[in-house]
Amino acid sequence: MISVQLADDQALVRAGFRALLDGEDDMRVVAEAADGEQAVELAREHRPDVVLMDVRMPRTDGLRATARLTADPTLSRTRVIVLTTFELDEYVFGALRAGASGFLLKDMEPTELLDAVRIVAAGDALLAPRHTRRLIEAFVAQAGAGPADVEDGELAELTSREREVLTLVGQGLSNAEIAERLVVSPLTAKTHVARLFTKLGARDRAQLVVIAYETGLVRPGRR
Repeated sequence: MISVQLADDQALVRAGFRALLDGEDDMRVVAEAADGEQAVELAREHRPDVVLMDVRMPRTDGLRATARLTADPTLSRTRVIVLTTFELDEYVFGALRAGASGFLLKDMEPTELLDAVRIVAAGDALLAPRHTRRLIEAFVAQAGAGPADVEDGELAELTSREREVLTLVGQGLSNAEIAERLVVSPLTAKTHVARLFTKLGARDRAQLVVIAYETGLVRPGRR
């Protein structure tokens, strides 16, 4: 059973999400928060598998709430999906950097939401929708990351193979696809990705994708 917490300041929106999620045999809503502060408090109490986090909420917005959740070691198994009305929203990009596993637009189809919850609960990042990569590309392009950044800072401790793997993760390849591209076993590819999590302090694949773009390993508009 996948436990889900809702965080949205609109009661009607929460009610709609609850009706949809509770109607599934493998999901249940365990808590509802009306603002970011309450979202953090309830998450610490219920430790849900997935938090559906609205970006713009009173008291504490979704960005700061996400950062607090992902930084809390007691919530290491809790994943955050950010919900937004606008595709290119700087708050969403900030939430991805803070450790959110992906984001969805509020006008999504019900099946998209259900699929997203299952994907994230299984430990995968919600990177399949084209919107996520478009968002990352837009803001990294605006920041002006370049090739020179690759030699600096957080990538300094990576081996050449690990940089290669990070580039492929940034391009959206799965572990199986990385294994095929590099002609290694799936277990070896998985091991390389796991080392990237440790060395870069990344919570999941979504953060690795952001790092790959920000450091210039993957350039906006190029593959």
